[in-house]
Amino acid sequence: MNRLVRILRALRTRNEGSVVVEFGLLGGLFIGMLVGVLQVGVAMQNYNALRNVASDVARYALVQYQSDNPKTNEELRDWAIARATDAPYLLDQDDLTITVIDAATQRVSDAQELSMTITYQIPTFMDLLGWESPSLTYSRALFVMS
Repeated sequence: MNRLVRILRALRTRNEGSVVVEFGLLGGLFIGMLVGVLQVGVAMQNYNALRNVASDVARYALVQYQSDNPKTNEELRDWAIARATDAPYLLDQDDLTITVIDAATQRVSDAQELSMTITYQIPTFMDLLGWESPSLTYSRALFVMS
């Protein structure tokens, strides 16, 4: 009995395996949080890329119309896809959808209003957890002098 008490006291004061047990309990949580922060960062970068591509297309359309070189909606869409898939944005063309249409209601007289919508499927790091890749949609009106 005396020997058993000594062994239990010795085990109670030893802590060599405590770090491994603590990491086993908390490691998965920290790794999950790290991947989540990485996923949010990628989504924010992609959203900023969509906004910048839309601004680039608006500038391009305006310059082309002012130079008496008006572009069709399809030409603007093709230029937007080329811009979005090239540096610095490098968006994946398979996950990118861009539409440029005439706006249903023309809000400014002596100008043509176009409506551009960009949808992008964000690459995900959460496939192992069964999470589907979220998508971003950004819409913008383009005004060109007709």
